[in-house]
Amino acid sequence: MLLAVRSALFLGLLRRPLLSFLLSVPARDVQSAHRPESFRGSPLIEVDSLVERLDLEKTFGRQAPLHVDLGCGDGSFLCALAQRMPEKNFLGIERLLGRIRSATRKAAKIANVRLLRMESSYAVRYLLPAGSVETFYLLFPDPWPKRRHWRRRIVTEDFLSVISQALAEKGTFRIATDQREYFEKTKEMARANSNFAIIDPIVADLPLTKFEETFRAQGASIHWLELREISPVR
Repeated sequence: MLLAVRSALFLGLLRRPLLSFLLSVPARDVQSAHRPESFRGSPLIEVDSLVERLDLEKTFGRQAPLHVDLGCGDGSFLCALAQRMPEKNFLGIERLLGRIRSATRKAAKIANVRLLRMESSYAVRYLLPAGSVETFYLLFPDPWPKRRHWRRRIVTEDFLSVISQALAEKGTFRIATDQREYFEKTKEMARANSNFAIIDPIVADLPLTKFEETFRAQGASIHWLELREISPVR
């Protein structure tokens, strides 16, 4: 009962900004995200429940391997990658309204992209079905460099465990950061998690994000970490 009440309250709060977003785009671009493969309308997913897993086949109108961009920003990386791999489904998760508006406009004519306005950690824990994701991308998350702020970082021991549950067998989690300390701390947590193996990152086939372009222009090093799900039994 308590969970249902909390879900209803949170859904109400979520839909207030969502309504503002929907009013800000042309009516022709706003239709249900649960549509057939012909793909008409907005790629934005409007959730009906915060405690039920997404029906991915219904959402995308087909069955295909799923790639998820956590904190997808304005959707530039997500949309570029989706266009390179039309045989796969792509889901971008972003909580900031301005960014999700930009991403929605970019993705409007890309049939294999859907977007979800929500905190990434919540979506992974409660909305993605177990074993449903082929690849997660977490590119240049806020590093919260001050030690007293580390608890705000998205990557924690618990978050890695949740990611492993959502990953398909031998699925991968790709992480990029320009912060060496963040990279080393994340790598340390990954080594301690028996659900993952650290593998050599394969990044040559990925589009550059705006952050990566900026950091490279400044001469900063980019640190990549790629984890493979190795859990023998779910």
